[in-house]
Amino acid sequence: MTFKGIFPALTVVGFILAVWTLAVIPMNAHLTADQAQRDDMIITPEAPRERQEISGLGLALKNPAIIPLTYVQQRPRLPSPHQVAYEMYDTIFTKAPTSRKSLVYHAWVTLSATLLGFVIGTTLGVLLAVGIVYNRTMDKSVMPWAITSQTIPILALAPMVIVMLGAIGIQGLLPKSIISAYLSFFPVVVGMVKGLRSPDGMQLDLLRTYSASANQGFWKLRLPASMPYLFTSLKIGISAALVGAIVGELPTGARAGFGARMLVGDQYGQPMVTWAALFAAAITAAMLVAILSLMERRTLARMGMGAAA
Repeated sequence: MTFKGIFPALTVVGFILAVWTLAVIPMNAHLTADQAQRDDMIITPEAPRERQEISGLGLALKNPAIIPLTYVQQRPRLPSPHQVAYEMYDTIFTKAPTSRKSLVYHAWVTLSATLLGFVIGTTLGVLLAVGIVYNRTMDKSVMPWAITSQTIPILALAPMVIVMLGAIGIQGLLPKSIISAYLSFFPVVVGMVKGLRSPDGMQLDLLRTYSASANQGFWKLRLPASMPYLFTSLKIGISAALVGAIVGELPTGARAGFGARMLVGDQYGQPMVTWAALFAAAITAAMLVAILSLMERRTLARMGMGAAA
């Protein structure tokens, strides 16, 4: 990536960090004021009830001495960026990868379900897309159902899937993978249908003049033309699959995975744990998308095509 491509991304990241850093002050002001008062610091107003009637920003402006303290709270409402960064460093680089306190360990647990679900969802999506393009009945029947399936809230569906599969003895990786597959197959279906239908009439007529069969038309024209659309869909699908794996961990009370770490942070009042797992999941998704982007560039280059459509 060139500097021109990196600079806009860094600008957005810098803006988000600046807003986040400033938001720490009003979010943690009341907790910090209460703690500072217990440590014999003079706080205005003195009564806790009166302080609750003042906004966090107003309280911080009345008591500038507490502003630096808002960034070092042990259990803040909003952790500061450096607190989350330290938690990530500590749980990624200083813990053994096999330890349950290591984010690397939890990343692998979530990633395994994500990749299996992604493979299932992609395979199902490609097969459905081929059927929809080549079979009018499937086009009229399957596609509306595929669209309708995405209107079901995943937070409502995930517990049902986990409980139903658990009742028949299926636990562990597969239920989470099914939820990942559910979220990832739809982008692949839509992208592949659009890609397989992307050749124009003149190209299809040319194949007919050469007496090409339907199979030859698929392998020589429709499938190559669909590659840019497929890779775009895959990048959306892999991110959705990761979200599905995390959501699948939440209703099960899982002991490992990013979802489990988020639950631990919420249940035990450790927001840094929750935020570190959240950012680790985002970084994992970005890495997966980057890998697919690299595969896309190399594949399309070998096919004589440009970058992603």
